[in-house]
Amino acid sequence: MEIKSFRNRSDDDFDDNFLCNNTANDKETVTTMYILCICISLLSVLILCGNLLVIISIIYFRQLHTPTNYLILSLAVADLLVGAVVLPLSIVSLIICGHLQDVICKLRSSFDMILSLCSVFHLCSISVDRYYAVCQPLKYRTRVNIHVIVIMVLVSWTVPALSGITIAVLGVNKENHNKRCVLYRNVSVGFVAIIVSFFLPGIIMSMIYVKILTEAQKQIRSIQNINCQITKTESKMERKATKTLAIIMGVFLICWSPFCFCYTIITATHFVIPVPLLEAFKWLGWSNSMFNPFIYGFFYSWFRSAFRMIISGKIFQADLTNTKLN
Repeated sequence: MEIKSFRNRSDDDFDDNFLCNNTANDKETVTTMYILCICISLLSVLILCGNLLVIISIIYFRQLHTPTNYLILSLAVADLLVGAVVLPLSIVSLIICGHLQDVICKLRSSFDMILSLCSVFHLCSISVDRYYAVCQPLKYRTRVNIHVIVIMVLVSWTVPALSGITIAVLGVNKENHNKRCVLYRNVSVGFVAIIVSFFLPGIIMSMIYVKILTEAQKQIRSIQNINCQITKTESKMERKATKTLAIIMGVFLICWSPFCFCYTIITATHFVIPVPLLEAFKWLGWSNSMFNPFIYGFFYSWFRSAFRMIISGKIFQADLTNTKLN
């Protein structure tokens, strides 16, 4: 979500030299730019490595070929593209000037919005998947099959892509005389976009997971007197998966909430928020793409086993596609 801040001074007073090579005589600014580039590069590498592990694990190991994991795979691809496209474009935008900078601005802003919306749509799809898995387990396999998952994935990519392209054509950096990289020229459009793309889905997903949690508690009480180990084991696995995916949703909301709240405050009250603070909140949002692989590895033992086999190179030494992951 690439939305620049607003400041209580005219555009003519805004210093855009920070993004250009014209700062060669300002050692402090050049040093800051180099540090930013190094930090962005490190974050990009972490995002790429972590999500590549998730993608390879799900594709390679047949045990991980489940409807829920296919959604996780698609989400990992979106996170991977943040590290492969959005962050490198951010580095380029720091070191170039002129017309090319405007082009880079449009590309970065468009991809940023597309991938952010894509993550939101995937998280919504995952919440629906978890709802049927926990609240309607008998209907889960018929309601959430591979065809439904494919439709969810297609919608999660198509709608954000169309939205990003539309805004890129109609609004990104349009008539932007002060050379600032702005996603929404119309503030009200940006406000509505934040509400529709972040706050509304966040509320809906939170309500779904509250419903899931309530139903899971009922199931725990109902199976306590059942002497069926298979039923207990399956129920425990579903609850653990739901808990982990709820944490992933929670981390996403935590990472993006500060930036979205600040932008909402700016547009609603015209309150001045320091640009460095908004930039920090923006980087916190982008860093969300790095956290998900660590969450999978921490909570899922089978992902940990898969990661170890990939990192150690065992998958290149023998066919381990049917390996039982612990």
